[in-house]
Amino acid sequence: MSRTALHLATVAALTLIAAPATAQQASAPAQPPAAAQPAVPRVPATAEQRAAYDRLDPLSRSVFWAAQQEINPADAEAGVKLSRALRELGNNDQAVQAAGQVLVLQPDNIEALMEVGRAHIARGQAFYGIASLEKARDLAPNDWRPLSLLGVAYQQVRRIDDARAAWNEGLRLSPDNPDILANAAVALAGSGDAASAETLLRRAVSRPDATLKTRLNLAMVLGLQGKMAEAEQILRRDLPPEAADRNLEWLRRRGQTSDAVSTETARTWSSLQ
Repeated sequence: MSRTALHLATVAALTLIAAPATAQQASAPAQPPAAAQPAVPRVPATAEQRAAYDRLDPLSRSVFWAAQQEINPADAEAGVKLSRALRELGNNDQAVQAAGQVLVLQPDNIEALMEVGRAHIARGQAFYGIASLEKARDLAPNDWRPLSLLGVAYQQVRRIDDARAAWNEGLRLSPDNPDILANAAVALAGSGDAASAETLLRRAVSRPDATLKTRLNLAMVLGLQGKMAEAEQILRRDLPPEAADRNLEWLRRRGQTSDAVSTETARTWSSLQ
């Protein structure tokens, strides 16, 4: 399995916890004009203000949480959510730094430990996030989220058996969790096993709490196997027409080639998701 294919699997799978997809952003209602958005407070924000900003786009959130962290460098929530927003913007190195600043003051902050792991995975350097994710797992043995992320990280560094063990333990804690199933499925797709990925994704999308991203992953896996009619049904239902057209055009270009997850495909699939 190529390094690029692994990177495809791990980057695409990040949405399982927090990262919004391009497809999701395309289908979401347009944000109100900047003038209609709440002004960034220069004092510690209220709970209501924080909740309002959490509903905005990553750029607006990054500005807000950076201001909150500047006001109070010990504000762990601000540091974690700044890291998340930066990662969603693709600024993975800065995301690592933001979460790392939280850990200087709160070395056992589970949310910050997981953000460090997510950011390293997103930048294609999962090895450097494994220690943080393992610490989060040990601190919260009944939380499925560190295990789900560990599976992604292990898969990226080719520790395949460890990845499966992490996902199996996560599913023991949270049976049929769609996020864990989606992570494992995208990893399989990245390794070229689209049929097995389809099986897991069908289990995932059957859950009432399955996300849009999970359904789109299923559509992509179906399309890569030449099952274009079903893939198109999903894409037309969940995406605006122009976004569905772009995804379908990409799938048709690849067709049913034996090297569906090539270097070019990996980059394109990652960007589409």
